[in-house]
Amino acid sequence: MKTVTLAILLLIGLTVPAWAEPMLINGAGATFPYPVYSKWFDEYAKLHPDIHINYQSIGSGGGIRQASELTVDFGATDGPMNDEQLSKAKVKLLHFPTVMGAVVPTYNIPGVTAELKFTPKALAGIFLGTITKWNDPEIAMANSGVKLPGNPIVVVHRSDGSGTTYIWVDYLSKVSPEWKEKVGVGTSVNWPVGLGGKGNEGVSGLVKQTPYSIGYVELIYAAQNKIDYGLVQNSAGKFIKASLESVTSAASGAAKAMPADFRVSLTNAPGDMSYPIASFTWLLIPEKIDDPKKGKAITGFLQWMLKDGQQYAPGLLYAPLPKEVVAMEEKAVGQIKY
Repeated sequence: MKTVTLAILLLIGLTVPAWAEPMLINGAGATFPYPVYSKWFDEYAKLHPDIHINYQSIGSGGGIRQASELTVDFGATDGPMNDEQLSKAKVKLLHFPTVMGAVVPTYNIPGVTAELKFTPKALAGIFLGTITKWNDPEIAMANSGVKLPGNPIVVVHRSDGSGTTYIWVDYLSKVSPEWKEKVGVGTSVNWPVGLGGKGNEGVSGLVKQTPYSIGYVELIYAAQNKIDYGLVQNSAGKFIKASLESVTSAASGAAKAMPADFRVSLTNAPGDMSYPIASFTWLLIPEKIDDPKKGKAITGFLQWMLKDGQQYAPGLLYAPLPKEVVAMEEKAVGQIKY
């Protein structure tokens, strides 16, 4: 009897580790796509219990830094790395777009229940500090019939390095030469005016508790938390509300002219129905992965994400990738060596 028991214990000991200790893949970076990434990693784990993907939502700046230093297996960013950042990385990093999303202007104006419209000039002026009151002619002109107060505008922005900020200021740099010259583009910038809040939670919290304030948050965050947000005038002169359809429209032109390295900006995209503050978000994957098993696991996830994973995006208010981009990325996965 003891012999049989010992044999069973030995069998268990030989078979359990295969599933009890799954391969751990560590990633870190952008907060913008965190809801859909969490969903993907959970769904993928159901199909592949031998693979566990651990993702730390620390912001795009942190994702770029950790991927560059190889302290994680992959990074994530809402703003593509520039040439200087790529040159400083310890290994060549490849960009893989995952989904598309939007950043929206959110506000708190006591007594105003209307959905406000914002021109590019108004948003740039507000965040530059040159438009200081809610009844400024530039805001009033776009909101005929809305009784706007003369109270000072309180600007709220991110205090941490953020891909959401990158998308916001990338847009402002395209529509305002003054913004481009004085402030520029980055995951962190020197804000001319305003209060800082950490994460979408910090920005929305400050906006909610500060009368006559304005900030910017991700579309999914605004929708899930029932936060008011405005329409933005696009490059065709139309005032557009952020939605799956308007974000997809913004991507349609970019998909046809997608560069081979996938580093492209969607802000202020052409098209009557395009929402102008939209962006891809990217995974940063090393071109050479030393551990063959880990390399196979990462490329396997990428292939699943590009096909089956896209179906989960709309339910979380992200636009799926255009088919042309998916086809390009499926080929690019072959560049990863292990």
